[in-house]
Amino acid sequence: MAFTVRNLSVLAYANGFTLWHYKAGRDALGAVAVDGFFADAADMLAAGDMMMISAADGGRIAAVCPGPRLAALG
Repeated sequence: MAFTVRNLSVLAYANGFTLWHYKAGRDALGAVAVDGFFADAADMLAAGDMMMISAADGGRIAAVCPGPRLAALG
């Protein structure tokens, strides 16, 4: 499934840092962790932000990477 902005939410924000949550629904973690998955939200994400991902096969906490991978997770 493709990225859905309504499944992305802010949990906390302070001093230029944002903690995000993304509910992937039926998608597996592997489908969400590919480069460019969050490209449509690149204007909202900043390098160093953290994201909690809930997927069909588990969860992950990841950091938003800088540079050309800004909208990917490392």
